Amino acid sequence: MAIATVNPATGETLRTYEAHGPDEVERRIDAAHEAFRHWRTTPFAERARLLRAAATLLDEDAEDIARTMTLEMGKPLTAARAEAGKCAKAMRWYAKHAEELLADEHPAESDVRDSGADRARVHYRPLGPVLAVMPWNFPLWQVIRFAAPALMAGNTGLLKHASNVPRTALYLGDLFRRAGYPDGCFQTLLIGSAEVEAVLRDPRVAAVTLTGSEPAGRAVASAAGDVVKKTVLELGGSDPYIVMPSADIVRAVKTAVTARVQNNGQSCIAAKRFIVHEGVYEDFTERFTAAMNALTVGDPLDESTDVGPLATEKGRADLEELVDDAVGKGAHVLCGGARPEEPALSRGWYYRPTVLTGITPAMRIHREEAFGPVATVYPVRDAEEAVTVANDSPFGLSSNVWTRRDEDVDFFVRDLQAGGVFVNGMTASHPALPFGGVKRSGYGRELSGHGIKEFCNVTTVWQRA
Repeated sequence: MAIATVNPATGETLRTYEAHGPDEVERRIDAAHEAFRHWRTTPFAERARLLRAAATLLDEDAEDIARTMTLEMGKPLTAARAEAGKCAKAMRWYAKHAEELLADEHPAESDVRDSGADRARVHYRPLGPVLAVMPWNFPLWQVIRFAAPALMAGNTGLLKHASNVPRTALYLGDLFRRAGYPDGCFQTLLIGSAEVEAVLRDPRVAAVTLTGSEPAGRAVASAAGDVVKKTVLELGGSDPYIVMPSADIVRAVKTAVTARVQNNGQSCIAAKRFIVHEGVYEDFTERFTAAMNALTVGDPLDESTDVGPLATEKGRADLEELVDDAVGKGAHVLCGGARPEEPALSRGWYYRPTVLTGITPAMRIHREEAFGPVATVYPVRDAEEAVTVANDSPFGLSSNVWTRRDEDVDFFVRDLQAGGVFVNGMTASHPALPFGGVKRSGYGRELSGHGIKEFCNVTTVWQRA
């Protein structure tokens, strides 16, 4: 099986890699298992030193790895640079905070005595090799936000990255080796999706984390459940972006555009459904449409480009099907709704930033995730209707609310079905804040203290003199 890097801006195959065969996969799993025996007892200070060394290397490599990401999956070069910088900062954050996040917890003395113990504590121990099945859309960040806490907790890592970003996947494996990590601590597996289940079922693999599509999440969760292994799933999202009458409309519009087209619209936490109070609906929609229509679509290596190509030809075809279905059932196209007409963009997998109104539940886009620069706008009468529309989705990853009224904030925080509520700003992930969703957006949390503890054995230590 060959795994290829294909430039989505041109459709050109840049390089082809041979997948790892069964013997090499076996060798790498065994190396992860053997490395764990020693890595699990490595002092926090040494783990932190190595993670900081990896962060320094990443800073030095930032321009090269940013260009690699852009060539492999099409994100604008400026965004790729920012992604590399964000990863280095997260690595340093976990290097600084992991020991305190995993410090022993001590129950109240009265509760300890009541349990019959003279003393008791909660201790966090690593689980072992963790398989990470990662997506292409943030090919560096998605991996680092798993790897940094997992390694600091004393686990080892096996990365099965998306098959269209092999150069980034190989870079990540090499990064930790160059930083001085012991052999086997973090390794890339160049394998296809069909080989994932066998790795997951291997008794030496302790747990699995997946960021990706809902079908992929179901498959991994099913196999992991059969062998009773811990899973963390971060799946799709169709995040609502609610705008109330008290909102700063100028800021709300500017942020809305970024929130929708970040990463060429290919982000699980991108705002996708814009739910706007009827009192400001016309003003918001007019401004938002004009701003979306003014974006520059073009070569992602060009510093002036706002929106590059979609990562895969199939991804564009899927997006076109959603838009065509909506238009065929009565949706109105305020801008976009088609491929760019410029000849220079004809070879790549581009799609124009699009705004749709008149959405009804009969349209697929009302229920399915639009993974590309397509926004749907809904008018609502009040906050109660806004919540009803927002929650009318199988997903529940994050949400955005624009208001200056504390009463609105309290109401939406209480009633929105989502793993996050971002008020007067756009959803973003940060190492200090837990990240994850509810409903079919998955379960478990990444980042923060919650994320580092996901792949730990939470051990009760009860002791009598």
